[in-house]
Amino acid sequence: MYLGKIADTLAADNRVVVVSATANPDSRSADPRSNPTVVEIRNWSPRKSALVQRAAAVCLLAARMFFSVLRRATSSDIVFCVTSPFTLPYTVLLAAKLRGAATLLLIYDLYPEALEAAGLIQSRSFAARLIRLANTLLFRSLDGIIVIGRDVPPLILKYPGVKPDKLHIIPNWPLVPIGYREIDPSSRFRAPDASKFIVGLSGNLGFTHSPATVFEAAKLLQSESDIHFILSGWGVGWKELNDLYAQEGLTNVTILSPVPEDELIEFLSAADLWVIPYRRNIAGVSIPSRLYNLLAVGRPVVIASEANSEGALALGEQAIGWVVPPQDPVELARAIREAARDRQATTEKGMRAASVAYKYREEAALALYRRVVNEVRQARMDRRNDPTT
Repeated sequence: MYLGKIADTLAADNRVVVVSATANPDSRSADPRSNPTVVEIRNWSPRKSALVQRAAAVCLLAARMFFSVLRRATSSDIVFCVTSPFTLPYTVLLAAKLRGAATLLLIYDLYPEALEAAGLIQSRSFAARLIRLANTLLFRSLDGIIVIGRDVPPLILKYPGVKPDKLHIIPNWPLVPIGYREIDPSSRFRAPDASKFIVGLSGNLGFTHSPATVFEAAKLLQSESDIHFILSGWGVGWKELNDLYAQEGLTNVTILSPVPEDELIEFLSAADLWVIPYRRNIAGVSIPSRLYNLLAVGRPVVIASEANSEGALALGEQAIGWVVPPQDPVELARAIREAARDRQATTEKGMRAASVAYKYREEAALALYRRVVNEVRQARMDRRNDPTT
């Protein structure tokens, strides 16, 4: 969704070709005259829990992307790449450099830090050191780096040779219309007792999240008869949640199937409070994209993360939620209990959240993308016209 919007915006000033591994039903993908033109390449998608197969799949995808970019890029182009999957930038931007193209990287998740936070590799392991070496070579060679949050630049600038003027901060934006929604007691998502204080957890739970923290907080709050949890989403974390629920069977927890997109606004509006639970050491590593939708519907949020993470900074600046230590169910339960005991204050936080969401308007973010791409193009032209370079 985000990348499609970015591509459409950049097409206002540029001829845009999108090389994608995601099936696109849009007919323009088959029409080379369209702008953007979408070129689809084959992709193998093993289930998320199959780590070995997924590792092989992302390496295969990176290789296919390398040859696709090598075949299409020219020295007058700007090659714009994202960090998903994490192998992609190394091959795509190598192909761009071989063609003499300018390069831009949009960092969604930072590796190897994300793998370390998930406990998949150790910080001193050979794999971590190898990725950091590759990052050093990559980051130094880029014409620009776009990050989503203010917590990312300190990590990027640790790499030798990376200049601060290469970094650009462009937050994501809400994917739903901005505006405070009143609680609807008749919403099916508040059943069976609409009068209870509803705590929600939704979206993709990956390796950087800690769903067990939410479940353990729910256990601590079982005696609070007016608090109920509704949980719905996908990803590896949801298997963990379902396993925990099967073992414990908490009466104050309802687990729902993933909510269809056309019911998302109703679902997000049904809860009084939302939770985003991260593991430790994710500041600058994983982006809080779901936060912007929650703010847009006017709901306060409890984020479990370090205080310097982008999500924590956004909540703290405007008093629109709570920040608790990561993987600390006691503190999470305390924040939820506080929110439930003063519903009026919690509602006021939600109203402020909807106002704050306008700061993250789609139009403002996309204008920044256009500006950064134009700056990179102009800098490339200036270098070419400078006889001293």
